[in-house]
Amino acid sequence: MQLTFTKGSGKYDRLDIVTDTGPQPPIACPKQGIIPHDMVHFAVEAEVDARGFLGGIAAGGDSGFAAGADNPHHRAVERLVETVQAEAWGGVPVPDADFIALYRVTCDARGDSPLDLDGSTLAAIRARLADLAARWAAVPTGGTLMLALPTRPR
Repeated sequence: MQLTFTKGSGKYDRLDIVTDTGPQPPIACPKQGIIPHDMVHFAVEAEVDARGFLGGIAAGGDSGFAAGADNPHHRAVERLVETVQAEAWGGVPVPDADFIALYRVTCDARGDSPLDLDGSTLAAIRARLADLAARWAAVPTGGTLMLALPTRPR
C-alpha cells in the first residue's frame, strides 16, 4: 500500500492512499505539531504484528473516521498509536516499563485488550518515528513524503 503525505499550508496536511484496489478517498490530517496522526499509524503498524487503521484499508476496509471501531485489533493498535503520539508530544521517551504500563492502562480504560508489546518492538517504533519526524521536518509546504506499508500475513 502506497501512502503519500502532503504538507499543507493551513491547519491540515493530506494523506493519499493507493491500495491494490486503487486510489482511496483523500484523508485530511489535522496538524499536531509533530508528524501527522496517520503517519504515527504508519510507524506503529509497520512494526507490530496486528492490523490497525491503515492495515484495514490495505485489506479493503473503509478509510472513514470510525473505520475499524468494531475490530478489537484495530482498537488495540489505536491505543498504541495514541500512547506513542502522547510520548512524542512530550518530547522525551519514558522508560519502557512505564510506557507499556501506560499503554495497558489506556487499553483497560477503553475496554480493549492490549497487544503484546516488548522493549524491542517499542525501540523499533521509536526509531521509525524519529526517522519519520526528521524526514517530515525536511518536507517543504506543498511537498510530499511517500511511504509504503509493508504487508504481512495476519
